Amino acid sequence: MADEGLGAMRTLLLGVVGSTAYGLATAESDEDLLGVYLAESRDVLGLDGASVVSGSEVTTKPDRTMHELGKYCVLALKCNPTVTELLWLPEYRVETEAGRRLRAMRGSFLSTEYVRSAYGGYALQQAKRLLGRHESGKQGFSADTAKRTAKHGRHCLRLLLQAQQLLRTGELVLDVRDRREELFAAGELAATDPAAFAALFEREKSALDVIESVLPERADRGAVNDLVVELRMAVLAG
Repeated sequence: MADEGLGAMRTLLLGVVGSTAYGLATAESDEDLLGVYLAESRDVLGLDGASVVSGSEVTTKPDRTMHELGKYCVLALKCNPTVTELLWLPEYRVETEAGRRLRAMRGSFLSTEYVRSAYGGYALQQAKRLLGRHESGKQGFSADTAKRTAKHGRHCLRLLLQAQQLLRTGELVLDVRDRREELFAAGELAATDPAAFAALFEREKSALDVIESVLPERADRGAVNDLVVELRMAVLAG
């Protein structure tokens, strides 16, 4: 998305996510940007409003994904891991007053139901995918495939560890560099010893499933909806 398409005042939040935010970046890692923008009131209120508020834009060089406020909130209410982390970054490239208000409500997006299903479910999906590579009958991986498998493996475990902490404390800590050695070791298992990786994954997934959560069972959708309306009305009034 070109900057002129959003306009500086329309970007609410923009920050660096992914491996950099986790403290797991390597020399080969790209910088991934994620942000939220507010569409023009005229577009939202017009005939194509439904598609406008469910919109996202992706660009490369730099790698950047931008979600319209409506789309972002729908995803965040489902505790989509990638989307959720934007509200928990320690610093931002762009952070407006509206963006700060969105961050201040980050707890309202959380729910026990969706943290378990979104984080645990996504990790399980990725684990099955990478283990399936081993079961496909290949006689070993190419260096590139092994590297990608290792990356997927460590991110599967990272998701489970972050979800465990989120359920226990209600706080999402993105930077896991203190467990970097453990996570990279898990990635190596994913690439070289699928049975050992599967056993490790099952242990951590089982731990996630039995945690007594401090989060509410349901997110506060009404509070999030009120904020979205207020932010749109403020722009319209201005």
